[in-house]
Amino acid sequence: MRVNNTTKLSTFLLLSGMCVGTSPFAEANAVRYYSANLDNSLWYMANNTQLNCELEHVIPRFGKVQFHSEASKQLNLTMKLDMHQLPDEYGVASIESVPPRWQPGANSYAIGSMDLYKQFNGELEKKAAWTLLTELEKGRYPTFLYQDWYNQRDQVAVAISSVNFRSAYDAFKGCINALLPFSFEDIAYTVLNHEADSDELTVSSQRKLKQISDYLKVDTNLDLVLIDSYTDALGAREPNQTLTEERANTIKAFFVERGINAERIETVAHGEDRPIEHNDNEIGRQKNRRVIVQLSKPSGVEF
Repeated sequence: MRVNNTTKLSTFLLLSGMCVGTSPFAEANAVRYYSANLDNSLWYMANNTQLNCELEHVIPRFGKVQFHSEASKQLNLTMKLDMHQLPDEYGVASIESVPPRWQPGANSYAIGSMDLYKQFNGELEKKAAWTLLTELEKGRYPTFLYQDWYNQRDQVAVAISSVNFRSAYDAFKGCINALLPFSFEDIAYTVLNHEADSDELTVSSQRKLKQISDYLKVDTNLDLVLIDSYTDALGAREPNQTLTEERANTIKAFFVERGINAERIETVAHGEDRPIEHNDNEIGRQKNRRVIVQLSKPSGVEF
């Protein structure tokens, strides 16, 4: 249910520090207002790594708001309105940008809406989430307005305070700029290829290996790095077996030299067994000269 203009006006009066009781609409539409005040408005980085950036703000007696961005090939951002009391039915919250009381004469304006689903927190995707951040940067109060689930006389107004926002926001933007430009899913299963009769990786595979190494240094939740090494069928079987062992150990040493615990790494050398292409042409042999690096996390750990 969308919030009517009466509620919007009542919310504006509340944020402006005026007495709602003086409004002719106050008696017909009660507003339960939640927001941090000047004394308890706190913004903080809940997570600041190259994998995840989380900026949080507590809304007293209501819950908290969280802005989240994670390592990925594409810039991403979500906002979650984490409520102590989850919605009990479907609804729609309108979103207003409301000026603080120390900006007399400034007007509020609509900046969007947010669907509310039964027993789920509210969420906004990238464009809408960035809009909220830019309104906060201007010192305004993005405010969610929706109908109470049980009391039809009540509207709920939830304002995000811009007090003490900017320094935390600067830290959040710095964190986003430092995120790895790839995710766990991008490197969890990686095929590396070698030059012929060598333990040297191709140029493209060297870049992939560097990405894996960068990820391993910042993600401590991995419980296993599995290195499977294969080669083509040229030459004798025993030298081929030895070659795959050397290739697997070379990659393991690469990780260990960069601070990865050797106990987290397991190597398996398959020699010329398990080809994926025929060995009667160079294209097929190049594909068979491969090392597969697989990363795994304990069950229940989010990527």
